[in-house]
Amino acid sequence: MSKADRPDLPNAASRFNEEAQTYAVRGADQPDLEGGVAAIRNVLKTLPTKPGVYRMHDARGDVLYVGKARALRNRVTNYTQVDRLPNRLRRMVSLTRSMTIVTTNSEAEALLLEAQLIKRYRPAYNVLLRDDKSFPFILLRADHDFPRIQKHRGARRHKGEYYGPFASAGSVNVTLNALEKLFLLRSCTDSFFNNRDRPCLLYQIKRCSAPCVDRIDKAGYAELVVDAKAFLGGKSTAVQAKLAKEMEGAAEALDFERAAMVRDRLKALTFIQGSQAINAAGIGDADIFALAHKQGVIGIQAFFIRGGQNWGHRAFFPAHIQDSSDEEVLTLVLAQFYEEVPPAPTIMLDRELPEAELLGEALGERLGRRVTVTFPQRGDRTRLVAQAKRNAEEALDRRLAETTTQGKLLREVAELFELAEPPQRIEIYDNSHIQGSNALGAMVVAGPEGFIKGQYRKFNIKQAATDDDFAMMREVFERRFARAQEEDPDREKGEWPDLVLIDGGKGQVSAVREVFERLGIEDVPYIGIAKGPHHGREGREVFHFPDGRELTLPVNAPVLFYLQRLRDEVHRYAIGAHRTKRAKAMTASPLDEVPGIGPSRKKALLLHFGTARAVRSASLEDLQMAPGVSAAVAQTVYDFYHGGGE
Repeated sequence: MSKADRPDLPNAASRFNEEAQTYAVRGADQPDLEGGVAAIRNVLKTLPTKPGVYRMHDARGDVLYVGKARALRNRVTNYTQVDRLPNRLRRMVSLTRSMTIVTTNSEAEALLLEAQLIKRYRPAYNVLLRDDKSFPFILLRADHDFPRIQKHRGARRHKGEYYGPFASAGSVNVTLNALEKLFLLRSCTDSFFNNRDRPCLLYQIKRCSAPCVDRIDKAGYAELVVDAKAFLGGKSTAVQAKLAKEMEGAAEALDFERAAMVRDRLKALTFIQGSQAINAAGIGDADIFALAHKQGVIGIQAFFIRGGQNWGHRAFFPAHIQDSSDEEVLTLVLAQFYEEVPPAPTIMLDRELPEAELLGEALGERLGRRVTVTFPQRGDRTRLVAQAKRNAEEALDRRLAETTTQGKLLREVAELFELAEPPQRIEIYDNSHIQGSNALGAMVVAGPEGFIKGQYRKFNIKQAATDDDFAMMREVFERRFARAQEEDPDREKGEWPDLVLIDGGKGQVSAVREVFERLGIEDVPYIGIAKGPHHGREGREVFHFPDGRELTLPVNAPVLFYLQRLRDEVHRYAIGAHRTKRAKAMTASPLDEVPGIGPSRKKALLLHFGTARAVRSASLEDLQMAPGVSAAVAQTVYDFYHGGGE
């Protein structure tokens, strides 16, 4: 499904009619400014003055840039006036060989579509919001007599109330724990709830009211849900007053056990209120953004205020910001950010944006209610924006310090391993298995700004003997680099490594050398990192070069700590992937291999025959007698186990 056909944009298909207007001109692969201008002018011949979005493509069809316009013809014409363009955009025009035009009904719709397409294609000449993590929410389910409270990420498929976003999983976990103590709402799954005959541990430690075993009735639990919604909606003062009155009443009635329980709930409420880093009382729901710019790097700090409570903050460092004003960068970042996160009714910024009204209109159209983008200049709101500004500056200072240190380490790596330049992409490899079972290979990727987790890969071992580490390493490298040669032979996508680190010694390095020689790869440096003779002592790693040389470093060398951190990360990822695979294998059934057998039929067969072995040895007539199993399914199972299957 195209992102233009999103379920939250029911009229998107008619508004964003991409199929209706597509213009393409093909040309050479090499940069050619005249050729690029000619391609753009050819599009201008039939380009309307309507609002819309344009995409510029290179000769291979890859998207170079996505832009929006109030009047497409006027905006695209600017790219033919190359003398007025900065060098970066001249380079883009010289690579342009075709364009795709999408007309919209308004500039606000164009802004929404622009953000969608930038998120989808991540073009090389657009400002990009680099953040691959979705934001967690708190979900209060509404599909059960006793609603469940839980953490939620991803699509909103469940019926209920969603509260967020929270800046991190840590912040939402802390809040969830406190909410369980405060409102005693269940957090267990429905299957766990339905199979209880006595309270679980959460009831004993006063974090659940145990509705599963009728320790609270529906009316009482519904009252807790109402209180929870009031609190999450910003009415914490009313909830606090209600609990205080309830505690006093219990004490006057000499019900000291209940009074103590309510007192503990009040403590949980105080904890949540006290854990807010900033005081946002009276603000309601708002998002606050502030920008800092130093040494060619931009940092943007976001605070999320919901119901007057601070639900965390996060810093962003957008990429491809050259030749863009701070206001333009902030506008594009906000548009991309709200592709994944619903906006608050009020968005407060530390500066005026020329397109603030347009941005509010676009976000309001998506949300179905009014969204106001403001630049506060007086009152308490200016204090909140100023605090976000200070946080943005501090986060940017930390980022610059880390980048400086990282750059120095990469220069030392280049010198250590005799590289022409500091590596921009380092790939680290490891294998994981237990006595040959559930074997897999793992690859992690690191760059100048740290680990690039979106490009981690795991390789299920398919051909090599899983008790042969060298053969496993050969298979991993064969698959990784044969595919790279096929998909990116010219190495233009930035996905070829400048340095490969292998967790292993001479044997693993020799295995990699065999693969590279077979594939004809001669210019990818690779180094093995193995523990030395004193395995129990830190810092005794030995680095193995392809030509047989070995190198050790002083135990207190910063570059050694950096390389160890890379090796430890691939260990962590490989072990985690192996555990996941092993856990899946433990619950697997031989019936999973039979084509056309889903969970319900598998369950029916197991309930009828008792074991998968009994199913395998059953006759066709016996299989047909199993409840819920049709004659066709019985024939499929029988054929699979008696020569008709694979």
